[in-house]
Amino acid sequence: MAIVYSTDPGFSLEDETPGEDTLLPAQQLLKVLLDRKNRGGKMVTLVEGFVGKDEDAEKLGKQLKTHCGTGGSVKHKEILVQGDQREKIMAWLQKNGYSKTKKA
Repeated sequence: MAIVYSTDPGFSLEDETPGEDTLLPAQQLLKVLLDRKNRGGKMVTLVEGFVGKDEDAEKLGKQLKTHCGTGGSVKHKEILVQGDQREKIMAWLQKNGYSKTKKA
């Protein structure tokens, strides 16, 4: 948190930057790709391009990991799912309203 000084007697400290609203599934432009870089030869499926709150990205990541029956993580709104799960993830995203997905 930053230190704020004001001479305005009516000043109140509020969160100046509101959280980024999560786009609807149909408005999300997600990229699903396979990555092996810096992972010791292991493959992970990445889902990039999520726009919204961190909590919503975590929720989507959990749903995808559960659907694929594997582990993974969510870092900086980038969802990592262990293994080559591109087909399963694309099918799940399209079934759940994410129409603007792109397999790379």
